[in-house]
Amino acid sequence: MEARKDQYEAYVKSITPVHSTWKNVLMAGISGGLICLAAQISTNCLVQTGMEEKTAALWTMLGLILLSVILTGANVFQRLARVFGAGVLVPITGFANSVASPALEYKAEGQVFGVGCKIFTIAGPVILYGILSSWGLGVVYWGWMMLTQ
Repeated sequence: MEARKDQYEAYVKSITPVHSTWKNVLMAGISGGLICLAAQISTNCLVQTGMEEKTAALWTMLGLILLSVILTGANVFQRLARVFGAGVLVPITGFANSVASPALEYKAEGQVFGVGCKIFTIAGPVILYGILSSWGLGVVYWGWMMLTQ
């Protein structure tokens, strides 16, 4: 029995990919920084055309979401995420990918039982706990303000 366990551990070790933490951190930092740089350049260009800064930032954000969804549909986003990791997954581009990916994957099952049921499988918990934590922190803030006045 011990020999099988050793064989299994050797097999798992042989197929487990080896990752360099420093390389991953560097690639994530570079790619995330480039996404932020491109977004800032886009926002600045829109502001220079006369658009308000908040409106320009909104259009830039929508552009990043659209680009992310298009890259997800073209099966390019997954390859970028494999190379750049958290750099493309942490910004809003990763959130857009987490909504678009299940929608594309389950579209063959129909609009209701495929796309409708599965679209928020990844993003749903993020939305749920984001809303709950913001509500909870809002209650704490309200309580703190009531005590300090």
